[in-house]
Amino acid sequence: MIKLRCKKFFRSNSKLVASSNATAVTASDTKLGGEIKWELRPGGMLVQKRECAENDGDSIITLRVSTVTQCHHISIQPTSSFGELKMILAMVTGLEPKEQRLLYKGKEREDCEHLHMVGVKDKDKVLLFEDPAIKERKLATSGHVQVIGSTYHTICV
Repeated sequence: MIKLRCKKFFRSNSKLVASSNATAVTASDTKLGGEIKWELRPGGMLVQKRECAENDGDSIITLRVSTVTQCHHISIQPTSSFGELKMILAMVTGLEPKEQRLLYKGKEREDCEHLHMVGVKDKDKVLLFEDPAIKERKLATSGHVQVIGSTYHTICV
């Protein structure tokens, strides 16, 4: 059986020193940020714990969403998905999420992709297009409605 001991790591000048009973932090260490917090990842890798990860979830980014004729400024969390962005755009533009196609950096993005994973930053531009297949279906159905609902009257003699 293997015994594992918990070790604390502290920043000391320019190198890391492993110490199980280190209690004092020098003045130079407090200037540099004090104690470094470490975490053990599931794969067994020891990495420095991120402190800014908590703040990223609360931040909000503003996206410029451009259509052919309009530009909208949408505020959203960076951890949201493109599907959630489509829902917000449905309220703003009137297009259903199924009818929308979003392009970022020249590529169409799927609903399940997250903004921060693709690299979307604050004040980035996203292009919104109406799906051409659905647009054709709308025109075809609206064309039939015009024929049926036209102003022609049947005259019986």
